[in-house]
Amino acid sequence: MKALTVEPTVGGLLAAGAALLDEAGLPSPRRDAEWLLADALGTDRLRLVLGLDRVVPAELAGRFRERIARRMAHEPLQYILGYEEWRGLRLKTAPAALIPRPETELLVEWAVELERAEGPWRLAADVGAGTGAIACALAAAAPRLEVVAVERSTGALVLAAANVEALGLGRRVRLVAGDLFDPLGGLQAAVDLVVSNPPYIASGDIEGLPPEVRDWEPREALDGGPDGMAVHRRLVAESPRILRPAGWLLMEMGERQAEPLRASMEANGFERVEVRRDLRGVERMIAGRVPAPEAWVR
Repeated sequence: MKALTVEPTVGGLLAAGAALLDEAGLPSPRRDAEWLLADALGTDRLRLVLGLDRVVPAELAGRFRERIARRMAHEPLQYILGYEEWRGLRLKTAPAALIPRPETELLVEWAVELERAEGPWRLAADVGAGTGAIACALAAAAPRLEVVAVERSTGALVLAAANVEALGLGRRVRLVAGDLFDPLGGLQAAVDLVVSNPPYIASGDIEGLPPEVRDWEPREALDGGPDGMAVHRRLVAESPRILRPAGWLLMEMGERQAEPLRASMEANGFERVEVRRDLRGVERMIAGRVPAPEAWVR
């Protein structure tokens, strides 16, 4: 790695760091350098860029160099920083769990919209919780809602527990270990909403992912089987056991998965199946409702 040999000022370090990241082929070198230097100095990006002539002590400059080296190896920025700002929440991040994505913010927005239109709801299940992002965001947005979050990875559960505690949501978000609905057998026909961001990359497409994703994020959170929909099919088939009448299943999905998943949901008795797109126009989310007794239909 080329050494950072500039004078240790904020502006100099930023310029040199951004140049190194650019050489490494990173897509946003200046932005990343700002985040990494702000983190090394214990400040924020605004204060950082307002003090470009500030001299940086050698020890702090060394911390920045270490962070630049990690980013040059394509380690995700969120893992280096140890957090992600997501839907107004600061979430701890680590390689044990998938980094929360902007697309999943739209999934939460849809869930909140459904709760306001169909609720008030009492209980939601976040299946495959990862960092706990969905569960925490739902609890923060819907103060009367309790969320049970299911995760089979021990490392991800530890991370989710840290986020729940840090956000003060321990009374309304309960974490349970297990695979999909296995630990929820006591909730027969009791859940208002099942929401999930399951793995949806086809196994054969994993190697073609960007190195930040392929080499750093947990494969079990990415690999959705031969066609990317193995976990979705289980969610569709098994969620009616715990959903109450008129309860909803809401899932994130990959490109070109909308029509097969719509067919699967309708074949399993779901009604009012709807697909929504993300900010890039990709069909990214699908929702459907368990039939309600006729007298309940709104």
